[in-house]
Amino acid sequence: MSDGTPPPQPSGPDPAGFASAVRPFLLTAGRVADGGDGPSLPVETQVVATAEGLDALDRLSFEQHDIVAVCRMPQSLAEIAARLRLHLNVVRVLAEDLRAAGQLTVHVPDSGVVHDASVLRRVIDGLRAIPDARGVLSDSD
Repeated sequence: MSDGTPPPQPSGPDPAGFASAVRPFLLTAGRVADGGDGPSLPVETQVVATAEGLDALDRLSFEQHDIVAVCRMPQSLAEIAARLRLHLNVVRVLAEDLRAAGQLTVHVPDSGVVHDASVLRRVIDGLRAIPDARGVLSDSD
């Protein structure tokens, strides 16, 4: 500061953590998520490690190891990217590689259901049918 005192330090751990110094294209050998056999995996795609993947953990590269390890329980690609602080497209490419090697099982949602507005309407109606703590139903938009 101008009076010679240092600026105040934020309390607690850094919420974002440290950014990786490795560029995303190095992690994927220059490959991109939508440049292969078809469109890239949607962000809501569920991924889970296979027994073969868990057995191979010690033989995987750092990022692949972390992806398989975090997928002991089903995770979406978006959740994996956020947890590991990796670019979403890097996670997409590496997940495809791990699936091809039999180390991950990938469950792509049905695209017809995902974009169907009637599903969202039914969810909203179902939530409105749940009474609040006073037993009153919500009837407003």
